[in-house]
Amino acid sequence: MITVPDGFGAGLGEGAPEWVAKLPALATKACARWRLTPDGALMNGFCAVVLPVRRADGHPAVLKLTWIDEETKHEPLALRLYDGNGAVQLLGFDEELGALLLERLYPHSLDDEPIELAVAVIGELLRRHRAIQAPGEIRRFSGELADHPAIPRKLLDAARDVADSRPMGTTLVNEDLHYENVLRGDREPWLMIDPKPLSGDPEYCMIPLLWNRFDEMDGRKGLTGRFLALCDAGELDVAKARDWTLYRAVANWIWALEEDLGDVAENCAEIAGWAVRT
Repeated sequence: MITVPDGFGAGLGEGAPEWVAKLPALATKACARWRLTPDGALMNGFCAVVLPVRRADGHPAVLKLTWIDEETKHEPLALRLYDGNGAVQLLGFDEELGALLLERLYPHSLDDEPIELAVAVIGELLRRHRAIQAPGEIRRFSGELADHPAIPRKLLDAARDVADSRPMGTTLVNEDLHYENVLRGDREPWLMIDPKPLSGDPEYCMIPLLWNRFDEMDGRKGLTGRFLALCDAGELDVAKARDWTLYRAVANWIWALEEDLGDVAENCAEIAGWAVRT
């Protein structure tokens, strides 16, 4: 049914190799369950494989098999809450198989568009999703930050101060909203995929929109310009967005250093330094 790419699943954690080995069987069972016919080459991201399929009535769809962890386990619930409003439509979910049946979108993403259009589309999605409240089972903000010798104490203290003093809202937030995760569709021009749901403030979404396409920005001036453009397009509170950007820049800087992701660490360091002075 499918051949899993070599190296897929590396870094996912304990139990991942066994799950990867089961993926061909899981795909076969999911196709039988929903009467699906494979209709294209297997694609993969960091924690999921996606197979283009045709449903029994001939309509195109995709079968997604996802590694289940704290960040991904509530993706089906989030998609049900979005209910196709600016997001890919969930057509079916099998919890036992970890399988999602989704409407098929085009591979063309906002990453392929001019940044001005991308920011405008993201802003519209943030505005449309602001009214959706997160139910109690959705993951909540923890606010924990470990020490790291490479992170200046000033930035660690500033980020912890944000976590301690800034009340967090209860909006359904996609903390992994970025340009590659918004694809062309037929039902709507642009639809969000792969939500990583969190109960929080829409302003918490800011930082992936800054560190992605980072090289297109011209230093601090460019960073400020994109930040303000996103705040304007999404009707975000500027002070709140700056605070959560600082916190997430420091948190992801620590993660990038631990994972030996030098470019990501450098970008997070620059964003953190910018945010603490803005």
